Amino acid sequence: MIVLEKKDYLKTTIEHVDIKKIDSTAIVEAMKKMSFTARDLGRACDIYDMMLKEKDCAVILTLAGSTSAGGCMNLYTDLVKNNMVDAIVATGASIVDMDFFEALGFKHYKGTPFVNDLELRSRYIDRIYDTYIDEEQLQECDKTIGIIADSLEPKPYSSREFIREMGKWLVKNSKKKDSLVQAAYENNVPIFCPAFSDSSAGFGLVLHQHSHPAKHVSIDSVKDFYELTRIKMASPTSGLLMIGGGVPKNFAQDTVVCAEVLGKEVPVHKYAIQITVADVRDGACSSSTLKEASSWGKVDTTYEQMVYAEATSVLPLLASYAYHKGSWKTRKKHEFAKMLG
Repeated sequence: MIVLEKKDYLKTTIEHVDIKKIDSTAIVEAMKKMSFTARDLGRACDIYDMMLKEKDCAVILTLAGSTSAGGCMNLYTDLVKNNMVDAIVATGASIVDMDFFEALGFKHYKGTPFVNDLELRSRYIDRIYDTYIDEEQLQECDKTIGIIADSLEPKPYSSREFIREMGKWLVKNSKKKDSLVQAAYENNVPIFCPAFSDSSAGFGLVLHQHSHPAKHVSIDSVKDFYELTRIKMASPTSGLLMIGGGVPKNFAQDTVVCAEVLGKEVPVHKYAIQITVADVRDGACSSSTLKEASSWGKVDTTYEQMVYAEATSVLPLLASYAYHKGSWKTRKKHEFAKMLG
């Protein structure tokens, strides 16, 4: 019987797609003339390009799921570096367990779902479908979050403020220079994680608060909501590029309603794209269609597109198309992080 050691499982790293090197324009143009998901994706590409072309349109990217670990990590960084998104709302896992984790020099590895998970657990290997992570390295990520918290003035922070401090820390300490957290910090693109503690950040902050019970850093999710709503109120036009659903999707959509609660009437999100595999029939918020969201006064229905596909299969095509179309080259740079302070 062959006994596999930990190093035998963690051999082949995930390679992140480079949208700059692959021009998907021709295949997307062909897909526009097809049917089903191909045509849906083609229309989504057109809508994203419209967002980038329209003057003063703020583009909000929302991330849920494991696309960063699955090979789209550098894609998101390229969107930030090339002024193709103006704000990000994400799960804590996307930002901390995946992006910040790799910025520390760690990797995600190619694996298989056809494995004995008890054997993985005995070797401290975590699995995301067919991708492996070294749990011991993930715990180093947890501890680093605690170290950053220890260095800050003990008070409540929005997740956006704390992630900015993570980006600042990476400028001097990162092992990988193309992380999303660092690129967002350097380009003044705010990142919000409404459920920030539901990630390695949570473990690190618990460690910090346990060590500093009287005076410590905490995360103010209400401040997150207010800050993102301020971005919506400052934007004559806005568009949503939503990968998956969950809290990030609803958080970004709700800014329209929140602005109304604050007494300021703002236009609904003019553009909206959602890439998802979620089914709408169970009534779940994550899988509600964009047309359904219009009944809540969140999005317009003129330029909206649902794309029912697993995101790693279509997102590189959409992002590459928008990059090579080049509309980002003449875009206004919003730098909303400067407005928020």
